[in-house]
Amino acid sequence: MRKPLIAGNWKMFKTEEEAVLFAEELAPRTRGISDREILICPSALCISPLVKAFKGSGVFVGAQNIYWEDQGAFTGEVSGPMVKSSGARFAIIGHSERRQYFAETDKTVNKRLGACLRVGLTPIVCVGETLEEREAAKTMDVIRTQMAGGLDGVSKTQASRLVIAYEPVWAIGTGKTATPEIAQEVHGFIRSQLNELFGAEPSGMIRILYGGSVKPDNIDSLMAQKDIDGALVGGASLEVTSFERIIRYRG
Repeated sequence: MRKPLIAGNWKMFKTEEEAVLFAEELAPRTRGISDREILICPSALCISPLVKAFKGSGVFVGAQNIYWEDQGAFTGEVSGPMVKSSGARFAIIGHSERRQYFAETDKTVNKRLGACLRVGLTPIVCVGETLEEREAAKTMDVIRTQMAGGLDGVSKTQASRLVIAYEPVWAIGTGKTATPEIAQEVHGFIRSQLNELFGAEPSGMIRILYGGSVKPDNIDSLMAQKDIDGALVGGASLEVTSFERIIRYRG
């Protein structure tokens, strides 16, 4: 049985003060929720303060990215051991914005994934197609290539620690959302690819999240789909009331 995961990706929003105020408001609203996991991924500067603010609430904190080396002369980067020591439990890997603006590739996604597994962080590996690729009927080819490259070298034992996030690039921050049927079709394909890579038992344990303009008014229909195990939420995770409604989806 896969426990659903609702993750908020704050991107480059919220100062430390704003983040702590958010946590102080959200924490009491999530008490008693045990049938799903809740995660916030703030900027690296806010990880440690949020871990302290959410202490005892059951809300996890994660990073939005990590570097693949544990230490070294890499100005501006943050390593897996640094993220882990700050109290984070998860790290987002290969988000489409990282691919688009910072030259992330399947190869670097794979290296960052290895760094996560090495230090005991749960990686959320993002895959997804652009609008041009979807209109050219290349969605499944793109997903297949991203998964093969990004997950290269992962063992069957390690596979159960993975989380995959399907984020159609054309739906991120645009207000457009894949219909539940479109999302399920791709999630089902991702599940079949995981099955080919790792076998039925490990692949059955891997959670697949949907990300792409997730909002309070579409979360219920998305979570009703067989292979959608949670959501990677952008803008709607920045406001307590909207994020709480997403957390309390009715599946």
